[in-house]
Amino acid sequence: MNPVRGLFRALIPARLRPVVRRWGSIAYRGRARHCPCCEGWFRSFLPAGRPVRAQAACPRCGVLERHRLLWLYLAERTELLTAAARVLVIAPEAQIQGRLRALPRLSVLSGDLDSPLAMARMDLLALPCRDAGFDAVLCSHVLEHVADARAALAEIHRVLAPGGWAIVQSPVDPARATTFEDPSVTSPEERERVFGQRDHVRIFGRDYEALLAGAGFEVRVDGFARERGPAWSTLHGIDPAEDVYRCVKPGRRPG
Repeated sequence: MNPVRGLFRALIPARLRPVVRRWGSIAYRGRARHCPCCEGWFRSFLPAGRPVRAQAACPRCGVLERHRLLWLYLAERTELLTAAARVLVIAPEAQIQGRLRALPRLSVLSGDLDSPLAMARMDLLALPCRDAGFDAVLCSHVLEHVADARAALAEIHRVLAPGGWAIVQSPVDPARATTFEDPSVTSPEERERVFGQRDHVRIFGRDYEALLAGAGFEVRVDGFARERGPAWSTLHGIDPAEDVYRCVKPGRRPG
């Protein structure tokens, strides 16, 4: 995390951050960048991450590149924002969760082991949810943190209804043919050195699609951002190289 972003989170209570960001974002007003999550227009996005990424965080709502990509994908490539559906959000982000919960036809449940933003405390390795209870699952940048990625995928598959789908995003290193993990690396310092972040336990490689398919999903890899072109990606501050992994549970939806 960027040191300034970390200080902001340490000093400002979670309930007050949206207000502080909204007032602070006035200084960034412009027309060069657009955040689809809060519909704000800015002269630039803020730096964030380790290593620092120059155009990463929205000045108003704080979402990052991956959140903006997810929201744009949901709006343009799915019917979720207009459908009647049961949705499970793993490790929710405040802005996206808020907008989803405001949609009258969606029934939304979010879960996390630690986040105060989650509606329920949940372990992705043993979800306290019934079989086939959801039409859609959103799981963005979570699998690189959990002890057993295959067990987590099996749980997502279990709670999805036949014909339902999940967006399962993770950082993927295209230079690696296979996913790298080492259970002997346990300290935060060693994890940062080996995996690039203190709370990561693996680096996914080009076999990521096969890993998802191995859980029983029909995987659709969507080069959504590349298709829209570089100007569109720059405007919304997203990585044009990041694919969207849509995982469909085979079967026919009831009714």
